[in-house]
Amino acid sequence: MGAVTGTGVGVPTEDGTADAYLTRPADGTPRPAVLFYMDAFGLRPRLREMADRLAGAGYTVLVPNVFYRRGPAPVAELPGFIDDAARGPLLRRLMPVMRQLTPERAARDAGAYLRWLADCPAAAGGPVAVTGYCMGAALSLRTAGTHPERVAAAAGFHGGRLAPDAPDSPHLLAGRITAELYFGHADRDPSLPPEQIGRLERTLTDAGVRHRCEVYTGAGHGYTQSDTAAYDKEADERHWAALLGLLARTF
Repeated sequence: MGAVTGTGVGVPTEDGTADAYLTRPADGTPRPAVLFYMDAFGLRPRLREMADRLAGAGYTVLVPNVFYRRGPAPVAELPGFIDDAARGPLLRRLMPVMRQLTPERAARDAGAYLRWLADCPAAAGGPVAVTGYCMGAALSLRTAGTHPERVAAAAGFHGGRLAPDAPDSPHLLAGRITAELYFGHADRDPSLPPEQIGRLERTLTDAGVRHRCEVYTGAGHGYTQSDTAAYDKEADERHWAALLGLLARTF
């Protein structure tokens, strides 16, 4: 990984200012931009570490705190390591915050993040890529569908509720997507049961979206997050290979 420079930034939105982490190669050359959507536990050292790895591969990466309406990250006190005992209570505290991020708000926010990147001196001109984790995978899919003119590639890993039977499901935006997509599903993930995996695959195929969906056998929800008990090193490295391969094909 090449040397990187990371800093905190503020991104103006229609509803306030989102605190965010921006990281890019230290040489100062403008690089293709990646919008990185957090998981439910939010912007914290692990996500900064992941963003730095992505920047070290040659990208300018923005990681917004999508819960900014509740205040700066972290919006809930987090232990240094989230074990199985801590996970449930944490998610119960965060669930009301997650529900506040409606599809309409998510679409508005995505527009703000993309406009900010378009004006960012560290970001090269042209379209961007999006990647997301856990709830961020659905945000990645929504962003590709609501801002197709700006998104060249979108990825999601151990995502939940990507294709529920609901009128505002993110998979219903497939007909608007022009980006190439990649999803790495967790094999043991109650938030994305087999019927949703199948529905997502069928919808993307029927819409003619370039995509690849893979199920990571044996991996649980959260497999990329090394500060949690769900971490799976093999699945995490598979995710990096898939993500960097997608970016190499599209930038």
